[in-house]
Amino acid sequence: MIDRAAIAAARRQLATQPDFLRTTPLMRVSGRSLGVDCGEVWLKLEHLQVGGSFKARGMLYRLLANPVPDSGVIIASGGNAGIALAAAAQALGVRCEVFVPEVSPEAKRARLRSLGAEVVVTGAAYSQAFEACVARQKTTGALQAHAYDQPEVVAGAGTLAAEMEEQGGRLPDTVLVSVGGGGLIGGVAAWVESRAHVVALEPERAPTLHAARAAGQPVDVEVGGIAADSLGARRIGAIGWEVSQRHVHDALLLPDDAIRAAQLWLWKELKLAVEPAAALGLAALQTGVYRPQPQETVALILCGANFDPAGLA
Repeated sequence: MIDRAAIAAARRQLATQPDFLRTTPLMRVSGRSLGVDCGEVWLKLEHLQVGGSFKARGMLYRLLANPVPDSGVIIASGGNAGIALAAAAQALGVRCEVFVPEVSPEAKRARLRSLGAEVVVTGAAYSQAFEACVARQKTTGALQAHAYDQPEVVAGAGTLAAEMEEQGGRLPDTVLVSVGGGGLIGGVAAWVESRAHVVALEPERAPTLHAARAAGQPVDVEVGGIAADSLGARRIGAIGWEVSQRHVHDALLLPDDAIRAAQLWLWKELKLAVEPAAALGLAALQTGVYRPQPQETVALILCGANFDPAGLA
């Protein structure tokens, strides 16, 4: 079970590597400055984390908490988890092999190679890349990291919520969290528990949590759309599902055009260059998919920035 104690333990172990992870900024603005009728909006700028996403926290913790064999570490990833693992592996001086699906952007593949990772491109979707990765791990004996469904990975993600609470002096009233495989919302909701409202946000074309709730259990879904490279898991992870059952009441869906509009707004108005997955929170506010109360404080987690910035033109 992932809970606040597990996340506090992750923070302590991550603190033994102070030169790797960054304390990412918490930007606090009025709701009206974003065109939203609420008291204050917090933007946790986790896209400024090492490797360009929140994933660095969980990947480093996975390596620190387990012995790493000479064959190194291996992962299947849409891009962000692989980049985070490659960066952590490089910092610790261990080998890294990353399996990515064909949908992964070339910008993410290039970044992986620049971090010294061996990149294997295979499969039309993340699930196929994952199958190939598992087969390879059985041959090499490398330590396998999972993009979102391992205790260390989820607890590591939860440290950003603990950090945000520390920076803000309290929790916000509501935290809006993008969902793919469930690692981020699992970590955030486990830290927040019932002390604030946690809202899950998914693209309409990648509704893993929404579909699981309709079915009463995790199920496979077809994935696609603007955020498929980072929110492209076909099934919600077991840990994210379990935590969300306890602590997440709302799972809301957003269309691609709203996500794209929010991504462009963040760049044009705030000069924050983030990938589509990081824009779901603002999209939910701007479209009214989530409607805050007039005095409500809402936190958005800008979870990643691994994309081709030419797309912001």
